[in-house]
This record gives sequence, structure tokens and C-alpha cells, in this order.
Amino acid sequence: MNIQKVTHNKKAYLDLLLLADEQENMVDKYLERGEMFVLNDNGVKAECVITKEADGVYELKNIAVLPDCQRKGYGKRTIDFLFSHYADCNTMLVGTGDVPSALNFYHKCGFAESHRIKNFFTDNYDHPMFEDGKQLVDMVYLKRER
Repeated sequence: MNIQKVTHNKKAYLDLLLLADEQENMVDKYLERGEMFVLNDNGVKAECVITKEADGVYELKNIAVLPDCQRKGYGKRTIDFLFSHYADCNTMLVGTGDVPSALNFYHKCGFAESHRIKNFFTDNYDHPMFEDGKQLVDMVYLKRER
């Protein structure tokens, strides 16, 4: 298993990116300014895109694991890799939908809730977004500090 940085043709992983952020124009807002990594374990199993927001502050903009590979530690391993790769990262932020499955995953990865952006999903997406049968409205931000 290894994690590699993707420097060219990030859109080659669009299907995986869209698992975490299902509207392509929203992905386009951060894809080129962010750094992308893929986790390869006999084929690509996961990807992530991270941006530097300020000195010591990074934001995980997108993380996705292939559906049949979820709950096998790939997502957590990817997040742990980011913390070791970015030695200057004191705070990592991530925004997600207000659903137990996502929140539980981030809590298990050491994140705590930080703040919310009201109506983020209804204001920024051109169609209703659903996860685990629940419509997404507010974005929940979590942070993990070193």
C-alpha cells in the first residue's frame, strides 16, 4: 500500500472525486489549487484533495474511498498520511454533511466539531443533496489539531 501525489491530470480521478462531492463545478473550485493524493493498494482505493488555507492550517476538501473498500482503514490511513506529510500542519479542517456516518468517521480520525455554515448545501448546489437518506442543508466543519 502506498500514497502518491498526483500532479497532472487530476480529473482522471473524477469518478472517485464525485463520490465525496457530487457536483463537478464545486470540485473544480478547489481541485487545481489543492494537492491531490491517491492511495494505491493493488489499484487506487482512495483519494484526497487538501488546500493550505493559512500558515499551519490546511483544509481537507475532498476524501473518498471506493464503496467496496470502505470501512477497511483506507480513509483513516489517508488522513494520518496527510498529518505526517505536512509537518507544518497544526490544524486540519474538513467540512461535511450533518449525517452520523460522516461525523462518526471524522471523530474516529481525531476531529472535533468546530462550526457550521448554515444552508451551505442548499445555497451552493444546483440540486438537493442527500446522504444516508437525509437531505444535506448545513455544512459541519470539524478540526483536528496537532
